[in-house]
Amino acid sequence: MNSIIKNTALALGLVFGLGAVPLALAAGDAAAGKAKAAQCAACHGADGNSIAPAFPKIAGLGEKYLYKQLKDIKGTPDGKKARDVPQMIGQLDNFNDQDLQDIAAYFASQPMQLTGSEAISVMLNNGENVDGLILGRKIYRGGNMETGVPACMGCHSPAGLGNAPAGYPRLGGQYPEYIEAQLKAFRAGTRNNDGEVRTMRTVAKQLSDAEIKALANYIAGLTD
Repeated sequence: MNSIIKNTALALGLVFGLGAVPLALAAGDAAAGKAKAAQCAACHGADGNSIAPAFPKIAGLGEKYLYKQLKDIKGTPDGKKARDVPQMIGQLDNFNDQDLQDIAAYFASQPMQLTGSEAISVMLNNGENVDGLILGRKIYRGGNMETGVPACMGCHSPAGLGNAPAGYPRLGGQYPEYIEAQLKAFRAGTRNNDGEVRTMRTVAKQLSDAEIKALANYIAGLTD
C-alpha cells in the first residue's frame, strides 16, 4: 500500500509538474530569435536539428523548457550554474534574458526531425537478453511498478511530444545516445536541474543500464 501511495504521489508530481519548473511562460519573439541563434547553428543546426548525437536536437522541445535550460546553463552573474554543460561555456555570456527567451521561442517553433529506433537486444541484470524495443515501450508506456518507475508518457505524452506549457520537453525523435547520457547523468546526480521535487533523479535512479538503453532507443522512434 505504501508503495502504491508513493508511486501515485510521484505520478501526480510528474503530470502536474509540481516543483519542477517555474510556472511563468517565457515571452520570446521567434523572429528575433532566429538571428540571435546564428551562433548556435554550428553545433545544433540552423533549425535546431543537429547532425551529430554529441549535440542534442533542440528543435521543438518547447519554449518554456528551452528558456529554463538556457538560463540554467548561463548561470547567475556570480558564476553559479544550475546546469553544467562544458561545451556551452562562454556561449551565452553576451546574451541577456530577452535574448534567451527569443532564442528559446525560435527553436521551439522548429519541427524536430525523426532519428528513429533500431532493433536491439539488451541484457538485464539477471543475464537474460530481451528485445530492447519491447522493453523500452513497456517502461515508457507503463512504467515499472516493482521498482517505482512511473510511465514516461505521463509527462512526455504517448507520442513523446512533451507538455510545452508545463515545461516538459519533447523526447520523440531525439538522438538515443543523448537521451541515454542524460538519464545516466540524472541517475548519477551530475545533472540535477530537475527542481526540488527531483523528478528525473527519482525516476532515473531506479533504472538499470539495460532499461535506460531500451528506453532511449524506443523514444528515438516516437513520432507525431
